[in-house]
Amino acid sequence: MAGPCYLLDTNILSAVVKQPAGSLARRIAIMNREDYCTSLVVACELRYGVLKKGSPNLAAKVDQLLMRVDVLPLEGSVDLHYAEVRVALEKMGQPIGHNDLLIAAHARALGLTLVTDNAREFSRVPGLRVENWLAESSGTGPTL
Repeated sequence: MAGPCYLLDTNILSAVVKQPAGSLARRIAIMNREDYCTSLVVACELRYGVLKKGSPNLAAKVDQLLMRVDVLPLEGSVDLHYAEVRVALEKMGQPIGHNDLLIAAHARALGLTLVTDNAREFSRVPGLRVENWLAESSGTGPTL
């Protein structure tokens, strides 16, 4: 088994929760579960959103989703990638948010393609492959 190819960002998993019968959810459902994962940072953001909204129904949906997606811990060389990316973006005068930086470093360290609806921001990260499946499913084409 080769391991996952795609790391799903917060806005991708949120879209699946909001539209469980939508084209994005269907695309993920037909994939092998081993081909995608998410980051612990994404799981933290999802849990924060649930608590902030205070919705037991939303909490149950997020619980069910996170049971179906492997949540990878931050380990290995994520710290080094974080530092490299942060320095590079600061030198360019184009920093990104701290959680996004951790998510990008996580995907980059593992050699995964980040699937996000925020491709514009993440595309600035050197060495990170980015795809926007929401844009593809809406007919606007892939966003890199």
